[in-house]
Amino acid sequence: MSDPQPKRPRPRAFRLDGEQIVPPRPAAAPGTEEARKPFAEVIEPQADVFSSDFAAFNIDADEHAVEEAQAEGVLKRMVLSWGGLFVSSLLGLISLAAGLWATQLVEDLIARSYFFGGIALLCALALLVAATALAFREFRAIARQNHIARLHIAFAEAHAKNEIAPARARVEELCRLYEDRPALARTRATTLEYAKGIMDGRDLVDLAERSLVAPLDEDARREIAAAAKRVSVVTTVSPRALLDVLFVAGQAIVLTRRIAEIYGGRPGLLGFFKLARSVVAHLAITGSLAVGDSILQQIVGHGIAARLSARLGEGVLNGLLTARVGLSAMAVCRPMPFNAEKQPGVTEVAPFLFGDKTKS
Repeated sequence: MSDPQPKRPRPRAFRLDGEQIVPPRPAAAPGTEEARKPFAEVIEPQADVFSSDFAAFNIDADEHAVEEAQAEGVLKRMVLSWGGLFVSSLLGLISLAAGLWATQLVEDLIARSYFFGGIALLCALALLVAATALAFREFRAIARQNHIARLHIAFAEAHAKNEIAPARARVEELCRLYEDRPALARTRATTLEYAKGIMDGRDLVDLAERSLVAPLDEDARREIAAAAKRVSVVTTVSPRALLDVLFVAGQAIVLTRRIAEIYGGRPGLLGFFKLARSVVAHLAITGSLAVGDSILQQIVGHGIAARLSARLGEGVLNGLLTARVGLSAMAVCRPMPFNAEKQPGVTEVAPFLFGDKTKS
């Protein structure tokens, strides 16, 4: 007689992933050990949630400030305002006066001598062609800056909505913007290849930011650090206050143009005025110090430097202002908002102003 086979366990079903309903915690009876727990232990689980919500609020506030500054400067049309109408009319009258003077000059030279009149006519035609080329380049530069500003806003909307179709279109547009960058050729090809397989819009935007824009951020941070260091050193050793003002203003202009070129903009004269208006608007909205910087650290750092030397204190302060101008230009000229990457502050781009030699 064969032995009876052992009973096998019956199959069971386990739910590995699913909703877990946690019942509400009953109130502790007074006088028990549960009721005597410290208040910090009770609210500690909620602290992380509050901090994350506050960080998200700061990111939204920063992005709103950038878009408002872009609308105030780069995206604002000059002809729709009274100031724009005044400037346009004045430039039109100057152009008509210059044209009338050139025509009269050519006619007088032709009346005197056909040879000199022909030379004057050729010079006038060359001047007209050059002016037309400069005007075309100016309008093209303004259109490129407007394109980058609108791309920035479109990336913010695509990241917020988390839709793959708008995100994929914006990434392709960003790759076309940097077609003339040989250093980013391989990164562009890789990003476009990954864009075909990624199905989450927010992940695709973050990938484009880390691969295409993060290297440009490093170049912009180096430019800001170098400009802040030059300003602080020159201000410290400069013998005249007027030279300080001129040098700081010149460095701010050069730094703003350089950061715009890093991110794909090529501002001309009018384009730079519009860009400078956006940078000033961003400084006015966000305040004199970037969000996330330690105000106390900057004030104390400047106070210690001022105690050591009045000129040294002025150098540190001018370096801080230059760094803030560079950070505002970086935020306005960047073709996409800071999502995957952390937005830098003064302490990150210019740590030498606070005596931190390890990061400089």
